[in-house]
Amino acid sequence: MALTTSAEAPIPVGEVSRLIGGWIDRLGAVWVEGQIAQLSRRPGAGVVFLTLRDPSRDISITVTCFRAVYDAVADTVTEGARVVVHAKPEWYAPRGQLSLRASEIRPVGVGELLARLEQLKKALAAEGLFALDRKRPLPFLPQLIGLVCGRASAAERDVLENARLRWPAVRFEVRNVPVQGAYAVPQVIEAVRGLDAHPDVDVIVVARGGGSVEDLLPFSDERLVRAVAACRTPVVSAIGHEPDSPLLDLVADLRASTPTDAAKKIVPDVREELLRIQQLRDRARRIVTHRLEREEHGLEAALSRPSMAHPHRMVEEREEQIAGLAQRARRCLGHLLDRADADVEHTRARVLALSPAATLQRGYAVLQRADGAVVRAATEVKEDETLRARVADGEFSVRVTDGPDGGDGAGPVGGDS
Repeated sequence: MALTTSAEAPIPVGEVSRLIGGWIDRLGAVWVEGQIAQLSRRPGAGVVFLTLRDPSRDISITVTCFRAVYDAVADTVTEGARVVVHAKPEWYAPRGQLSLRASEIRPVGVGELLARLEQLKKALAAEGLFALDRKRPLPFLPQLIGLVCGRASAAERDVLENARLRWPAVRFEVRNVPVQGAYAVPQVIEAVRGLDAHPDVDVIVVARGGGSVEDLLPFSDERLVRAVAACRTPVVSAIGHEPDSPLLDLVADLRASTPTDAAKKIVPDVREELLRIQQLRDRARRIVTHRLEREEHGLEAALSRPSMAHPHRMVEEREEQIAGLAQRARRCLGHLLDRADADVEHTRARVLALSPAATLQRGYAVLQRADGAVVRAATEVKEDETLRARVADGEFSVRVTDGPDGGDGAGPVGGDS
């Protein structure tokens, strides 16, 4: 039931602390899972103090237990271990501090951890976070590489030294973070997100030099897996680990077996690239030389042809052929003209032989009546009829002086030559 207070009617601090303690007492005992961040066993004290931390979040709580409760698991539970605690929340009123009073501590076994990871793996795979089509290719030559690793660790040294041996000009942006323990997950996530937001970082490498299954648990944390999946920059997982690979390997764009292997995969080897360039140059030179030689042989073959070696010969041969054709055409045309001329002469002779004018040349005359009709018989004329007489060199008029039965013929009455 909520309290009714005001500025004029406040309640004392002790009353507030007492009420909070009452609410907490009603919570009852709970089972809590976490990772032991700190462990304090004071000599001679009957109480053991632990700090239990959430593996995925920056949240912790103090746990106290009697020495006998901790001694029961002291051989397997140390700092960094995952445990399940059966405890009752307690409120220490004088200091206003919340803690848990543990009555039982159980270590979380490796088999149980692996079973949980397998369930998480299936759930994330069903969401498509491990799909191959989400993988992004790494740049051929990154200008700036983000590296997330432990401070002064062998993994950091392996990545930096091997990358610079392969490409001396490579640059790194290093983020040193805890890579195991209670603080590893939030700081690794923060480092990955910071490098992903860096405008010059081309690829991010998360490196660690191996370890046990428990040591590698931070790299299978769901929050870290989702943070890597949300990155816009390609991420390389370089955890030198046992066969049980963390989930980071599955969500990363590229998995490297070790930090050294990561260095080989993120930058090319300058010596290999120079050798490849030299090989390509030699190959290009051979191809160009072969092409030039082939074209040169082709030109030589073309120039050796008669049409190219003696270009005027073809013109001269064509000139002779044209001259011969012209002479043949001239002969044929002359022959045709001669034949046509002979035909014309023959036709002219025949026409002249058959022409009335030729008959007139032999002394004959043609009589025509006034209407132009030719007189062919004596009975066709009448006495005193005027006719036209046509001879070889002219014509004149004649008059009929006697009829067709008389003895006299026609005589001229005047005419023109």
